[in-house]
Amino acid sequence: MTVVLFSWGDRIEGGAVEGLTLAAEVAAALGVEVRWVVTPALEQEAASAAALHGVQKLDVIAAAPGSTDERVSVIAGYCKAQAPRLMLFNQTVEGRVVAARVAGRLGLPVLANVVSLAPDNDALRAEASAYGGDTRAEYLLKAPRNVVSVVTTAVVARKVDPAVQVETRRVEVEPVGGGAAFEVISAPQVQGQRLEDAEIIVSGGRGLGKRENFEFVKEMADALGGMWGGSRAIVDDGWIDSSRQVGLTGKITRPGLYIALGISGASQHMAGCSAAKTIIAINTDPDASIFRYARYGVVGDCVELLPELIRAAKA
Repeated sequence: MTVVLFSWGDRIEGGAVEGLTLAAEVAAALGVEVRWVVTPALEQEAASAAALHGVQKLDVIAAAPGSTDERVSVIAGYCKAQAPRLMLFNQTVEGRVVAARVAGRLGLPVLANVVSLAPDNDALRAEASAYGGDTRAEYLLKAPRNVVSVVTTAVVARKVDPAVQVETRRVEVEPVGGGAAFEVISAPQVQGQRLEDAEIIVSGGRGLGKRENFEFVKEMADALGGMWGGSRAIVDDGWIDSSRQVGLTGKITRPGLYIALGISGASQHMAGCSAAKTIIAINTDPDASIFRYARYGVVGDCVELLPELIRAAKA
């Protein structure tokens, strides 16, 4: 029996090493081995990361699935053949979809929004975010095999010293499932850096008052050499595209600096930015939840303050 973590794409995504740390900790507590399952494009980068985080087994799926349908079929095929006890997915936008579909295809239970996992006798006790992040619920996973998607902002990555030797094996997989369930006619293309990888993020919320004021957020981000994002509320209002949403149902970020402008700090939003090293918040409400997370906070109208802050950032 094993604990496995799945990663794919052309580079290791944000949160993968945190997921690897959780996988290693759970496997050690269960007394089983942990394997990191990756696609060929990630092999070299993953081997280096695995060595630094104490994971000695790397499985490289020989096929390189391109579409989400293909990924589901190939990962389900791996799980059917290898029968791991616990299948972990980093809860990205696609990760939680793939996890649910793999579980459905194999007839296994699935749990999303998980922030912690630990053995409990013959079961696994999981804590997961619930009701949009407003509270947490505890689950006891009693099934012999479980699929779990993890909110890795709740996990601290840990390196080992010295690094371990990593054993890599290539695994041929027989896909499970039929052909594509649907065809993607068009999809938004992300140009340049991804929001999840940004070192500096400036985000805005409804506290900006109106859509036109969001231009201040973009200007501030440009002045600092960062990227801009926003809350779910302004995505729902049509101010910005959903690809820029930060939060539990959007992007999970880990910047060095996160500036929240007119954002109240609902737990759903904080799930996407609480791992930032430094949070700066500006809000007119002195009791706004965002100030509980912020290292530096200003009670004031961000629309009035931003022009001067932008000038200072450009100086």
